[in-house]
Amino acid sequence: MANKFVAVFLMCIVVVAAFSLQEAKAAEEDNFKECFNDCRKGCLGEGNGSTFCEMKCDNDCGEKELAG
Repeated sequence: MANKFVAVFLMCIVVVAAFSLQEAKAAEEDNFKECFNDCRKGCLGEGNGSTFCEMKCDNDCGEKELAG
């Protein structure tokens, strides 16, 4: 009986940890997406091409994400 209780307890811990990691990942993606969209609008507004802006903003926001 005690072994089953321990097994269920450990499974609960694993499930809670998995959901916590997913929420953290979603928050990071939201920050990157917001940065990317703002950067892209500004870059395209300056008359640059779509491919250039995509690469520039991907690099810039990726560096900000790694630094933060």
